[in-house]
Amino acid sequence: MPDTRVSFSEDELPRHRRVAEGFGADPERYDRTRPRYPEALVDRIVGAGTGLDVVDVGCGTGIAARQFQAAGCTVLGVEPDTRMAEFARRRGLAVEVSAFEAWDPNGRSFDAVVSGQTWHWLDAVAGAVKAAEALRSGGELVVFWNAEIPPPEVLRSFGEIYRRVLPDSLVARQWTTNALDGYAMLSGNAADGVRKAGAFGTPTEWRFSWEKSYTRDEWLDQMPTHGDLGQHPSTQVTQVQEGIGAAIDAMGGSFTMGYTTVAMSAVRTST
Repeated sequence: MPDTRVSFSEDELPRHRRVAEGFGADPERYDRTRPRYPEALVDRIVGAGTGLDVVDVGCGTGIAARQFQAAGCTVLGVEPDTRMAEFARRRGLAVEVSAFEAWDPNGRSFDAVVSGQTWHWLDAVAGAVKAAEALRSGGELVVFWNAEIPPPEVLRSFGEIYRRVLPDSLVARQWTTNALDGYAMLSGNAADGVRKAGAFGTPTEWRFSWEKSYTRDEWLDQMPTHGDLGQHPSTQVTQVQEGIGAAIDAMGGSFTMGYTTVAMSAVRTST
């Protein structure tokens, strides 16, 4: 499921939800273009454990789930979008279709509940309560997001294009706000939900910084998986893509995007 950088008022939530529901229309693109998560994050969650049982909340196409599978974990995805779930199943992931708050662990217990780019779609308290229900004592809830930290020249040139063509769009707001501040807010909201659930120890925040290089074609390919770009007329989308493509050409045909992965972790206390 898609990410976000900023908070939204109540009258914006229907548009925000339409954006989220739109990504299942092209799960192959989403899976192909979205960045993975740093191995240091996976290693910290898995630790010295072997064969951990993991639930991936809002697993989408299975991007994070496959990383945990590669680390030796048995992973069960929980995903509300049937299109995303079917794609993940074709890639070898067991998936149960449900909103996480309504999902039934059915007596099963797990070593970890994880969620990449999705926890902000849940009710933070209800999500933490459901995670506590699914976790063994000492199990861990870890929710995380990739925050884009573009170089100043990329932020400036891309932001000018979005402001000119789509000034009132969510994606324009994403390129005019501090991404790390937005994700720190989401992490803080998740921590508040954990505290209110009353079933976890003190939540902690982790951060991992890394980089990924993109060619012009690679960046243009992933653009529809961000913000509300796909909700706008095709003529405006084409204008944005042409402008972004020209900006990357001016940078030599490629650029390096900085990322900071922000994670909130909490350990399930004894029942």
